Amino acid sequence: MSLLLEYRVDLTDDRAAERQKLRPKLIRERLDMPDRLERAEVLQSVLRAWLIPRDELTIGAYWPIKGEFDPLPALYRWSESDPQRKIGLPVVDKVHGTLSFQVWYPGCPMEEDAYGILKPKDTEVFEPGLVLVPCLGYGPFGLRLGYGGGFMDRTLASLTPRPATAGLAYAHGFQPLLKALPHDVPLDAMLTEEGVVWDKNG
Repeated sequence: MSLLLEYRVDLTDDRAAERQKLRPKLIRERLDMPDRLERAEVLQSVLRAWLIPRDELTIGAYWPIKGEFDPLPALYRWSESDPQRKIGLPVVDKVHGTLSFQVWYPGCPMEEDAYGILKPKDTEVFEPGLVLVPCLGYGPFGLRLGYGGGFMDRTLASLTPRPATAGLAYAHGFQPLLKALPHDVPLDAMLTEEGVVWDKNG
């Protein structure tokens, strides 16, 4: 049985139903932020500082959509100091419902995936040591709210060894009463424009 078939959420579960209602609200709030660009500049600085002491040479990131924070400028600066460092963007495997990561660099050839999101075209595939995870919302202790497709959770559950993970979001998305679902994979760290709000190693 594929991982995609194994991943099922019972929408009669109150926790899942609450998330379904919350997602469009958070997307709208994020898109409507009058100071989103200013917040993004601050989060760029938070991310760059957080990366300084880390020793991973490969980072998987994402192509920002729906007003998400764009981590790529900070990652490009991170990559400039060591030629061994690689940045990757996700490519969807629709059969298994998982993601692989292909090398990205400024100006690399890009194409749309099945969901209309840009991905690198014909670049090297690699397994990242650190994955930066976009969060629509987040709760205490590394709990993440995504778009509900489960791609990131399935991917993290399938990778061995599991990479380190850090969520990226704007602080408006904090949901103190967010409850975990069985498939949730807690993040190792959570960064917003207000700083490092969670780091299990910090």
